[in-house]
Amino acid sequence: MQIARALRVAAVALAVAGATAAGQAAAGDAYPAKPITLVIGFPPGGGADQVGRVYANALSKRLGQPVIVENRPGAGSTIGASHAARAQPDGYTLFLGNSSVMGSDGVLYKVDYSAESFTPVAQLTTGPMVLIANARLGIKSVQDLIDRARRKAGAINVASSGNGVITHLAAVEFMKLAHVQFMHIPFKGGAAAAQSVAAGDTDISFATAPSAKAVIDTGKVVALAVTSAEPSRLLPYPPIARTVPGYDLSNWWGIFVPKGTPDAVVDVLFKASNEVLAQEDVRAGLASGYEEATPSQSIAAFDAFARKEGAKGLSLARESTKTVN
Repeated sequence: MQIARALRVAAVALAVAGATAAGQAAAGDAYPAKPITLVIGFPPGGGADQVGRVYANALSKRLGQPVIVENRPGAGSTIGASHAARAQPDGYTLFLGNSSVMGSDGVLYKVDYSAESFTPVAQLTTGPMVLIANARLGIKSVQDLIDRARRKAGAINVASSGNGVITHLAAVEFMKLAHVQFMHIPFKGGAAAAQSVAAGDTDISFATAPSAKAVIDTGKVVALAVTSAEPSRLLPYPPIARTVPGYDLSNWWGIFVPKGTPDAVVDVLFKASNEVLAQEDVRAGLASGYEEATPSQSIAAFDAFARKEGAKGLSLARESTKTVN
């Protein structure tokens, strides 16, 4: 009797597992059957938007369905992240995110999601930020900036794309390692922050490269350095680390989906993402925004990378609470 019952239980378990696997396979086979939305937590014109639109255009061609970019800016990208986290986990809502969505968002904002609300799918790019200054200040180098900041704490203000986002955390890391203090001025996006430096409303910014280049080209802003430890292959500026040893903070972008999205769908998105990143026109499009294509070796590898970066961002975000305005 007990043996027969055990056999029945095992048979049911196998049937359920088989049905689940079949359902996931079917989901992968049928996906995508309608347009996909790519949510970006920043306004048009900045680094995230540049990456997202190049990727969306290529992914649309690869999957044979429209990939619609939906900008939902504000609150350090948490408005967009919240919308994506609450979407149906069916693969039709993607989120373009970075380390902030993996832990640091909750430090400075009241959010209804956590790192566990998302499944990391694939890394897309890596790119350093550019430390820029208003040209009228006469600051010519990183050392000039440090010297001026040390004369009077808080005399230099720094614009960012929002409290707790990477452009803010880059300033926090700089202040910590260079032993200086800036006044932080947050904006709703990187383009607006960089434009404020050009206008003279703020002094400096650790800007994403597209936002930085747009104002550098006006002549109203000077580039002092890049935030990566090594020189950039796409930007002709020295690393901050040459003046501030140990400084190393690059931005990256990746694709995330709501937790619970079928594994088969995640697999389709991962493979399609890597395939489009291998295309020369896509790499060139990303490079035009000073971002290098850096595809993940596997879904698991990106998951581990995103969580490690998230832990680093979380530590900096906690430090950044001293500079929030």
